[in-house]
Amino acid sequence: MTGKLSAKYGALLLAALLGMPALAAAGEDESWNPETAEQRDERMAWWRDARFGMFIHWGLYAIPAGVWNDQPVPGIGEWIMDRANIPVEDYQKLAARFQPDKFDADQWARLAKEAGMKYVVITSKHHDGFCLFDSKATDWDVVDATPYGRDLLKPLAEACRKQGIKFCTYYSIMDWHHPSQQRGSDARYNPTKMLEGRKAEYIAYMKKQLRELIETCDTEVLWFDGEWPSWWEESDGRDLYLYLRELKPSLIINNRVGKGRRGMEGLSGGDQQYAGDFGTPEQQIPATGLPGVDWESCMTMNDTWGFKRDDHNWKSDETLIRNLVDIASKGGNYLLNVGPTAEGEIPAPSVERLQAIGRWMKVNGESLYGTQASPFKQLPWGRCTKKSDATGTTLYLHVFHWPGDGRLLVPGLKNAITEARLLADPNRAALKTSATDAGCVVHLPDAAPDKICSVVALQVQGDLDIDLTATVQRPDGTIHLAASDATCHGSQIRYEAGEKRDNIGFWLNPSEWVEWSFRVDRPGDFAVSAMIAAEASGQFEIVVGDQRLSAAAPATGDYGRFTVVDVGRLRIGSPGATRLEVRAVPAGWRPMNLKSITLKPAS
Repeated sequence: MTGKLSAKYGALLLAALLGMPALAAAGEDESWNPETAEQRDERMAWWRDARFGMFIHWGLYAIPAGVWNDQPVPGIGEWIMDRANIPVEDYQKLAARFQPDKFDADQWARLAKEAGMKYVVITSKHHDGFCLFDSKATDWDVVDATPYGRDLLKPLAEACRKQGIKFCTYYSIMDWHHPSQQRGSDARYNPTKMLEGRKAEYIAYMKKQLRELIETCDTEVLWFDGEWPSWWEESDGRDLYLYLRELKPSLIINNRVGKGRRGMEGLSGGDQQYAGDFGTPEQQIPATGLPGVDWESCMTMNDTWGFKRDDHNWKSDETLIRNLVDIASKGGNYLLNVGPTAEGEIPAPSVERLQAIGRWMKVNGESLYGTQASPFKQLPWGRCTKKSDATGTTLYLHVFHWPGDGRLLVPGLKNAITEARLLADPNRAALKTSATDAGCVVHLPDAAPDKICSVVALQVQGDLDIDLTATVQRPDGTIHLAASDATCHGSQIRYEAGEKRDNIGFWLNPSEWVEWSFRVDRPGDFAVSAMIAAEASGQFEIVVGDQRLSAAAPATGDYGRFTVVDVGRLRIGSPGATRLEVRAVPAGWRPMNLKSITLKPAS
């Protein structure tokens, strides 16, 4: 490390410890060229606008494809070395069988392009340590260890750039093959233990390979993983981050370079106390997004990342398209995975689904690219994204559930409407709109142009003016009150985000309580239920006006194991603003987590 880099590191480390973006404020010495907020925005601009990328998990693990010694191995395909406890010398023999003659870089890049993806992230080195590029730091790579004998990343990088796609690389910090590391105490590879005195050697090895990726592939994003072994520390991540940004100032790096929480559950922009530029929730979509934070959900099409021949649990086109829309509506990116075969083919079910997404994107892509998160808390019929420029604001209404009466209510929207149109209408005919006390109504044709998701582009006048209390009923009359939309009253009780959460938690004091304000358009009698998790049963009540319903929370045994509790019936006699409270009964109270309240019309 040069003296210049060392000084820069100290200033930038201070910025990181203060919770600022990693290179946002490196001190007052202008010679260091500190990254301002504007410079960060410029560096992150293409990534924020992209919204959709392809993840590619490919390596030697595609050869056994989930089977070892004629026995299926449980778990995800790329972890077979660990899950089947394969000795290094046996795993190495796979390299002699790696002959991906069907690999076609141009075909892969075209597929990503036609799917509407703006960037590709491929595993340059997974946990097994095997490299898909010609590394001068090791012979454990595709050029030196396999009969194929050719670099796989350089042609893919070139093909992606020909298609206008950003080329990015994944890199595992943990390495099951490198001699600096050994198996853990249970004789499994994960997590590795670092041999005494060899950490500096391994970090130098990583830096050499990462420099190679920048110099030979000009990678735009370095997507780290395998950061959880105890020997890798946050200070190591910050040092590596700064080293790489020095090599390529425009580089974007995910938060797994350090020890930052992957999904950054519940964090605001000022809470980013880790190295890296964006968060990485895995196999989940944060219920409320991560406001003020750049983030990307990485997800599989089936149950595995690396190819596994017996995994046929494919997600539907509907699920994948709606995931993409849901993530964009919450301000995130969707990194959708494919796992090629050992021969170099992307499996047909993956291709079919990408083509289906591509058909949808050709019609509706403008509703995702370059958009921001929805200004609404929730919409009973779908999702919303927005796009603002000098001419005004466009709300893109993603309709999952087409209204049977042709009236799409945009709850609480008070702005005058300049234009409304369906993106799927080739004639772009104007749709009629009308203002009501409940919000703006868009008058739609009888049939949805797309059964999965039809998009209405709604141009509004002036700054957005939305009554966020205007939660409305679903087409079947149901009112769903999500934890993320509640108002918590008290010093401890609060909303919790993250995997197995998305609930009101830290409800330790029975004097604290929670409420929802919402609008009812179709009053009547409702059956009330609550989704609750608790270690022990306690008493609570639901209050609407002068009506009180008492119930006992179930003892689910875990604060992340939720079940539905039928609370009783109540009547909402007139349309308009309504308030519902959930309160503890002090005499019989036990802490509980509350995920939602549902009011369903009672027959």
